[in-house]
Amino acid sequence: MTTRVSLPGMRSPGAGFDQPFEMLDACHDRVRRSLDLLRHLRDYLRGHGHGCDDSARQAARDVLRYFDIAAPLHHEDEELHVFPPLLAQEHDAPLVTLVRQLQRDHVRMAERWATARGPLQAMADGQLPAFSAEHEAALDGFAECYADHLRHEDDSIYPAARALLDPGAQSAMGQEMARRRGVR
Repeated sequence: MTTRVSLPGMRSPGAGFDQPFEMLDACHDRVRRSLDLLRHLRDYLRGHGHGCDDSARQAARDVLRYFDIAAPLHHEDEELHVFPPLLAQEHDAPLVTLVRQLQRDHVRMAERWATARGPLQAMADGQLPAFSAEHEAALDGFAECYADHLRHEDDSIYPAARALLDPGAQSAMGQEMARRRGVR
């Protein structure tokens, strides 16, 4: 008798658009869970003697779905609503420097995702039984982009932006975020 091992999927409740910073925080939680799922998928494949199976293909699809759809929208939320009021704080050079770094991070994340998504897509499509060393390096490079990025946003950027945006501005922010996603 064999024991069936499966990988966790991506299920999580989120905040609503009427609380845009809570929604951004929830997105960070989903980024972390997606990166954890990617790590579990890689560990699973290394320890699974039969290569890619339905569970691995589903995990690859879940990771793809998050980083293809939700992550770019999240980065756009930050670029449109969080970063601009902070960049206007010219008297706070360290804050402006940090925001500029986070903007560069978004570009680097998109570039690294473009490389990392290929093997994940091939696995999701059942065309790749395991990751090669080159694939592993691309996946590592992508995942490594997030550690400091998320910490800086959680600890410094979001609190600073929240303090600058009054309730009316936050409401408009949430409405625009919803509109861009086609939510009424």
